[in-house]
Amino acid sequence: MRILLTNDDGIHAPGLIALEKIARALSDDVWVVAPEYEQSGASRALTLADPIRVRRDGPRRFSTTGTPTDCVMLGVRELVEGKAPDLVLSGVNRGANLAEDVTMSGTVAGAIEAMALGVPGIALSQTGGYAVDDDFFAPAEALAPGVLRRLIEAGWPKDVVININFPDGPVSRIGEVEVTRQGFRDAHARTSEKRTDLRGRDYYWMGFQREASNPPQGTDLRAIYEGRVSVTPLHIDLTHMRAVHDLKGVLGGAIPRA
Repeated sequence: MRILLTNDDGIHAPGLIALEKIARALSDDVWVVAPEYEQSGASRALTLADPIRVRRDGPRRFSTTGTPTDCVMLGVRELVEGKAPDLVLSGVNRGANLAEDVTMSGTVAGAIEAMALGVPGIALSQTGGYAVDDDFFAPAEALAPGVLRRLIEAGWPKDVVININFPDGPVSRIGEVEVTRQGFRDAHARTSEKRTDLRGRDYYWMGFQREASNPPQGTDLRAIYEGRVSVTPLHIDLTHMRAVHDLKGVLGGAIPRA
């Protein structure tokens, strides 16, 4: 099996080292195409107004000035020599990608771009704080190979990507995996902080506040809160069908005039 790796934390990220260990437990045909610098929150951004530079960092290993979406597209169509990848793994992200955050995640976007190009895509994220020590990615490294093998054996629809989140803490305490649905927080986690630079000019720093919500059972959030590995099949079709049905009774046919 030929596996292409990417991420949104950059080519030198510890999570990419963890992902390489995971991938090499599955195959010895592993390629890496990752951003030169961090692209967290890039979502499915595609670089259109600037050229993308590619640097070869070693055998089967490239970095680019582009986004995760750029990296996967270039990897599948240009940089991986010979046959196309059989699987794209994106991550391992430093921090969870849960609930509504998946729509802005560069990690998830890497898997989505793979799916769009006809290659199965899986996003992997490791829950935890901002400090990264030697054991930060231990749960993902220990548990991902088994979960991935089972997923590969079972397969999933071509228009679906798999989003996997690993809880933090000692691996010995993580005993279960759950197939979940995407949740939605009842607490707003994103925040901005106003600061002043040395020249007296204001600027803003965007980030997240670590505030727990109270999600229902069956969601990715609840699984992580309770220490289970969360596996969420995601579909790129964002249409809300109940609203489509309801609005068909209000709009349709002749355009209403003010």
